[in-house]
Amino acid sequence: MIDPDTRAGDWVAEAEADEAEEMPLSLRLSIADALTLGNATCGFMAVYFTTTGILIPHLTGSTETGMARNSAATAVILMLCAAIFDLFDGIVARKLRSSPMGAELDNLSDLISFGLAPAYFVLVYGMVADDAQQKVSAVAAIVVLLAVVLRLARFSCVTMKDGMFQGMPSPFGALTVVSIVLLELPFIPTLLAIIGVAWLMVSRVEYPKPRGVLAVAMLSWIVGAMGMLAAWAFDAPGGAFLLQAGCALQVVMGAVIPLFATARRVNTFRGNRRENREARAAQLP
Repeated sequence: MIDPDTRAGDWVAEAEADEAEEMPLSLRLSIADALTLGNATCGFMAVYFTTTGILIPHLTGSTETGMARNSAATAVILMLCAAIFDLFDGIVARKLRSSPMGAELDNLSDLISFGLAPAYFVLVYGMVADDAQQKVSAVAAIVVLLAVVLRLARFSCVTMKDGMFQGMPSPFGALTVVSIVLLELPFIPTLLAIIGVAWLMVSRVEYPKPRGVLAVAMLSWIVGAMGMLAAWAFDAPGGAFLLQAGCALQVVMGAVIPLFATARRVNTFRGNRRENREARAAQLP
């Protein structure tokens, strides 16, 4: 005769064992997920340095410009590090594997590093710049944040052809927004340029995914941008010029790539129309 208590205990033990076997499959983090979490950490620390090194000194009346410059450079370097993590987590996920949480973790991390961090950078700029207007810059910051939210949501729902993004990728958009701020242009042109970048992120303009040679070029550009920021932060000779040149180049690339993409789509459309006309002409008696 079998003891009912023993049978109940065995059933509970088996259920716990089955649960222990199943749960880690969805909760275990892969190497790619660890890189994604590094992305989120860099984005949060960028917000931290923007607050402690730029906003708080401004609110307390500190006139130490060197600290603000170092903190701004550190915040942007952290966003660049987040972009490196974002670049490599996709490569590692394709080469090895990603957990079932990988896609969700990637979107959440991108929202922090390339949505919240640059939007907050714009907001703080609107508070500390001489000719800025705080309320208007707050609206611009919200536009940037919502553009990244919409872009990431669409990325999860829309299937694009292999090798292409629809809309400016959020890391590229975030770095372009920050570059516009660092150029220290007059307030109105800065505001219009930031809104233009936000529009590009939610547009249907196609951007190539950073793979192969393009990934190497992107990584090299990020490392070079870090060097420019470090030279500017430590007030090295020519550091300010290097920073301005790097920011200007980033903005020019943000403006030129859509033009190339549009020209390519127009040429493809014209080529298809020409092929269709030739095919119809060939079918005529």
